[in-house]
Amino acid sequence: MSTRRGREIRVAVVFGGRSVEHEVSLVSARAIMDALDPERYEVVPIGITKRGRWVAAGTHSALPADPSVGGLIALAAGRKPARRSVPAIRGGARPRGSPTAIDVVFPMVHGTGGEDGAIQGLLELADLPYVGAGVLGSALGMDKALMKTVFRQAGLPIADYRVLHRHEIDRGSEGVVLAVEEAFGYPCFVKPANGGSSVGVTKAKDRQGLVEGLRLAARYDRKIIVERAIDGREIECSVLGNDDPEASVAGEIIPANEFYDYRAKYLDPGSKLIIPAGITEDQARRVRDIAVRAFQALDLCGMARVDFFLDRSSEAIFLSEVNTIPGFTPISMYPKLWEASGLPFPALVDRLIELALERHREKKRLITSYVPARNGGRGARLDKKRGGS
Repeated sequence: MSTRRGREIRVAVVFGGRSVEHEVSLVSARAIMDALDPERYEVVPIGITKRGRWVAAGTHSALPADPSVGGLIALAAGRKPARRSVPAIRGGARPRGSPTAIDVVFPMVHGTGGEDGAIQGLLELADLPYVGAGVLGSALGMDKALMKTVFRQAGLPIADYRVLHRHEIDRGSEGVVLAVEEAFGYPCFVKPANGGSSVGVTKAKDRQGLVEGLRLAARYDRKIIVERAIDGREIECSVLGNDDPEASVAGEIIPANEFYDYRAKYLDPGSKLIIPAGITEDQARRVRDIAVRAFQALDLCGMARVDFFLDRSSEAIFLSEVNTIPGFTPISMYPKLWEASGLPFPALVDRLIELALERHREKKRLITSYVPARNGGRGARLDKKRGGS
């Protein structure tokens, strides 16, 4: 990878955020920064607090080692870590020795504000290269209701579902419950349409469970997905690339709990990751094919983890969802699947940065200014100057 003017590439790793996945983001960011070769990269850590405050984490700060510790840890020379916030940069001032320019941004903000297109829009306005999906792909990948609409239009196999809104539940859940029962009954999954790490997700086995699940999901989002529960094995596949994406080997999750909820993902050591998944060669091929098609249907780039259910009875494959900023924690499937496919963690991070810079170069080739022809002129003139108004 070439560097700008013969120096290291400055990579801003952005993490934290006003999201229920804040703590997971800290662990992912730590892993990314540890994987960046200091001979090739200059890392610029940028944290976002749970209140939305942006902080520049200098050399005297660190990320906690596990999700149970919140925020940044400030380090005093020769002393043990002290839990206090890192001061924000005010009035355009910069810490001594801090960089003046960023070459590429690596967003590791999971969930709201990070995967919904918000931070991507900010980076587009700043004309900065960044890792991962663009504004549209991020928004579609975050909103499970719109995601499923796109999947259905693309002819991809998905389970039956219904989209509900909080105001419907607030008016009384009886009609909503009857509609779900008539559509596909129990068991069913109830989840916020916009969310991740299975926060706010429940598996309803009866009417009372459905009502409680709807109320819980409505605390996290105004839009709720109710989905027919598939009695199936949980299969995942990682996708990497821009215009020509590739899929990794498939892996299987055997959750410690009834389904792969937040506790099973990050806190309970009983969950198992089987790589490669114990499925047939034909099933593995179909999983990879559907994963790439889902990636392309949402107009994604860079990276995504694609989740599936493999029905235990019929062996039918159902596409569940796509995660556009998957976890990079020590137990996360996305990097593990690529490791099993022959791409080690540091090389994966290198490739993601290359893809971000490649996509930005492609965008810079576009004409961004148009000058209409004057009266009597033969035609309009296209101004090839980039960034002009």
